[in-house]
Order: sequence, then structure tokens, then C-alpha cells
Amino acid sequence: MELRKQARMSKQSAVVLGAGNIGRGFLGQLFSESGYEVVFVDIDEPLIAALNARRGYTIRLVDNERADEVFISPVRALHSGETETVVEALGYASVAGTAVGVRALPYIAPLVAAGVIRRAQSCALSPLNIIVCENMQDAAATFRSMVSQNLPPGHQAYFQANVGFVDTVIGRMVPPPTPEMRAHDPSLIAVEPYKELPVDRSGFVGPIPEIVGMAACDNFGFYTARKLYIHNAGHAVLGYLGYLRGHTLGYQALQDETIRPILEQALAESKVGVASRYGADMARLGAHISDIIRRFANRPLSDTVFRLARDPLRKLGPGDRLVGAARLAEQAGVAPQALSWGIAAGYCFDHPEDSLAIKLQRRLPDEGFDAVLADVSGIQPEEPLADMVRQRYERLQETVWP
Repeated sequence: MELRKQARMSKQSAVVLGAGNIGRGFLGQLFSESGYEVVFVDIDEPLIAALNARRGYTIRLVDNERADEVFISPVRALHSGETETVVEALGYASVAGTAVGVRALPYIAPLVAAGVIRRAQSCALSPLNIIVCENMQDAAATFRSMVSQNLPPGHQAYFQANVGFVDTVIGRMVPPPTPEMRAHDPSLIAVEPYKELPVDRSGFVGPIPEIVGMAACDNFGFYTARKLYIHNAGHAVLGYLGYLRGHTLGYQALQDETIRPILEQALAESKVGVASRYGADMARLGAHISDIIRRFANRPLSDTVFRLARDPLRKLGPGDRLVGAARLAEQAGVAPQALSWGIAAGYCFDHPEDSLAIKLQRRLPDEGFDAVLADVSGIQPEEPLADMVRQRYERLQETVWP
């Protein structure tokens, strides 16, 4: 047993908590290409079995010009219920990442805490930096707090000195595998070739590991805003307007001659707001937007309008992709005319398979549009932004387009 353990730990390892879209479709590739054995922790038993059977998995890189397959190896996969084995892996890991989804963070925090205790008991002096790939503001600080709460007082000093929690923004688009892909191979995943991972330099403890595609950045608030108010905002505009126009896929919405000008204007409004707030270069942001639009046109990726639009209660929030971008535009002296179309269309999203969308739709006739807009989006009835959104919402109710 001891010899097998030593053999497993002879190669530097990267533990990835969550073997889903981002864990497998992005982090796993970057860690593997950086020379680490990748150890996934998940609850999906067929996926775990498939990963262990091949000691690896295939990523399909697709765009409109070509498709390439890359085999990611060496890989191991553990069930999160195998507590002792997971703790052992964390105890020896050189680096780690989370990609489990915000709601699952409280469930993995005790595992990470147990791994920290194991490292402290073994007097491990090398730090463990955890790249927190979760779609929430201040994700690293939030997860740090969760782990800390699961540690006894005697381990807090070691924890503070030796464990880093690193914020990042995930720019790679990784739609969920189709049922056909899953039936063929539970581990197969299709992604776009884009491979950049900006991370917050200030979150690391000790030397920053060299990871393919990873760039340690200062002024990290800019990168967070760029992702949320340009990339995510653009997706939301395509999702909500695309749904109303009857499209199934994001690239179809992008090709729509009615939607495309609204998208471009919305991203131009966001560009001014982000540049003004963070002192960014307008030309570089403009080039980034051009690249984003090019990537949105990726047909083989088959990103659905439903995925782009789902969960409007979150996506229409005061600081989220559309309203937050509109606020930045207002602060920069720009009227968010096109972003208002996206917000208004979000309030029309009524896909029957999205329970949160249906919940929102049920509130509108009972409470009135102004009251729901104020509660969900923080836009008060007397504001100019409320007037713009209200007018557009009424026009969309009549199916009148700009």
C-alpha cells in the first residue's frame, strides 16, 4: 500500500474539485499541459469510472474552421465520498482548483479543511494555492471563509500562512455535453480553443505556479468587470432577444439582423462604462469585444439560447451582467439604450423549463412591472433607466421591434 501511494505521489499533482464543464473542459487541460497529474473529485459515478478506465479523457476543440481532439492524461478520479482518499490527495497536491458550482462550495469546504489539517500534520512547507473557478463575486474570499470555519483554532496559523485562495474569471465557453456525447463517452467534452486564464495575483501564497494559459494579474477588478459586463452581458443579450425571436442557438441569434446591431451597441455602451470605471484602454477593450463577437459565432459549439438566458432572477440582478453594465454606462455619461433592450427582454423570458423564469413571470401581473423591476434589478420607477426599460418591455409585449 505504501509503495503504491509513493508511486502515485511521485509526480506533481493538481486536485480539481468538480469534473464538470469547467473542471474537465478547462482546468484539467491547463494543469495537464503544465506537467501535473490531474486528480478529479466528483460525485458522478459513470464519469469517475470512465476517467479511471482510460486514465484520461478527450477534449474536442471546435470552431468554424476545424475540430481537433486532445487526450488529457494522466488523470485519476475520486468520489467525494471517499473522504480519506480525497484528503490524502489534497495533502500531497501541488495546486488545486474548484469548479463545483456555488451551491456545492459548503459541501466541499470540510474536505478541503481536512486536507489542510493533513498538510499541517505532515509539516508540509510548500503552499497549496486553490484557484476558485466559481461564478460569484468574491468567490475566493467566500470559500476561504467556509474552509476556515471548518478548521480548529490550532490550525488557523498554518492555514493563513500556507493556503492561498485565488480568484479567476473563466472566459472559455464550455456548453454541457449533449446526451449523445454522454452516451458515447461520459468523459468527452467539446470546448472552444480559447485558452486564457487571468487570475488575481494577490490571492497566491508563496511562488506563483507556472500554469499553461494562466496570467497573474493586478487590478483584478477590471478582469472581473470585463468578463461580467462584456462577455456575460453579450451572452445575455443574445439569449433574451434570441429567445423572443425564436432562435435555438446563440450563433443563430448573432446572425439575426435585428439582434446584431443591438448586441454591438450594448457592448459599446459596456465598453465605455468599464473603461471609465477601471481606467482601461478603449482600443484594447474594443479589440477584446471584436474577438468576443467572433467567438460567439462558433457554430460547432452549439451553445443554446436557453443556457445563455436561464436564471433571469440572477442575471437581472442590480450588479449582474445587464443592469450592472447599464449602471457603469450611466456613470460614464452614456445612456444604456441597447442594454435596456436586453434588460427588458430578460423580463419577457418565460421558458417553461426554467422554474426561476416562471417564478418571475408569475410575479409581474400580481405585483406590477415597476415593483418587480425595483425589487429584482434595483431600478426605481422614477429613474431614467426604468423609463427606458419600461418602454422597451411594453414594445416587446406587443412584439414591436426597434
